[in-house]
Amino acid sequence: MNVNIQTVHFVADAKLTDYVTKKVEKLQTFHDKIIKVDVFLKLDNVVHNIKDKIAEINVHVPKHKFFVKTCSKSFEESFDIALDSMANQVKRHKEKLAVA
Repeated sequence: MNVNIQTVHFVADAKLTDYVTKKVEKLQTFHDKIIKVDVFLKLDNVVHNIKDKIAEINVHVPKHKFFVKTCSKSFEESFDIALDSMANQVKRHKEKLAVA
């Protein structure tokens, strides 16, 4: 599994990238054929100088792609919410394949 972490409008520290990498590796427990995971961490300061933290996760498996985007006040919270949603999507897809 190849993990790409990209940051937009800021530079991430090692602590944040390690946190994301460790959490993303847990996705392999839900689906064993994950090819690539792209994580985008973005700062969004469109409204009133309040900087929302956006986390986007793309997961590529053979013949399918999953996408989740969440927004909150911290990168860790945004990423955790997105990862939970992604885990649910991957589990449901795997269950559908098992039934078919």
